[in-house]
Amino acid sequence: MDLSRRELPFLLPLLTGVAAAADVAKLTSKTWRHEELPVRENGQNRSRAVFNGESAKGFGLEMHETELAPGLMPHAAHSHAHHEMVILREGTLEVTISGKSSRIGPGGIAYVASNEEHGWRNVGTDRARYYVIALGR
Repeated sequence: MDLSRRELPFLLPLLTGVAAAADVAKLTSKTWRHEELPVRENGQNRSRAVFNGESAKGFGLEMHETELAPGLMPHAAHSHAHHEMVILREGTLEVTISGKSSRIGPGGIAYVASNEEHGWRNVGTDRARYYVIALGR
């Protein structure tokens, strides 16, 4: 392929994206012991990263656990390109997706499609513990 000097700048963003994609960890089959996951504290909230990478086919996957103190949100409502699932293990969350709110308790699940504004708050009196699974990049 012959490229002129004028065409080269158009390829640089593409090459940078390929280099960045190469840095993403390929996920392999594995188990994780909860007590071995490092805890990160953010004020009264805690989180544990489980994994962040991509499948063998290049599909982005990330999972973490959050312990949210009563009355708090993990962050302000927002949207992003990837899809998200929230699986509540303990507590009560008020989940708002595109302006519609609902409450979920232990075992409850919320799914947020790409680019929908969403957020949640612990509306219970105890800590809420939940897993977030992000699908895609």
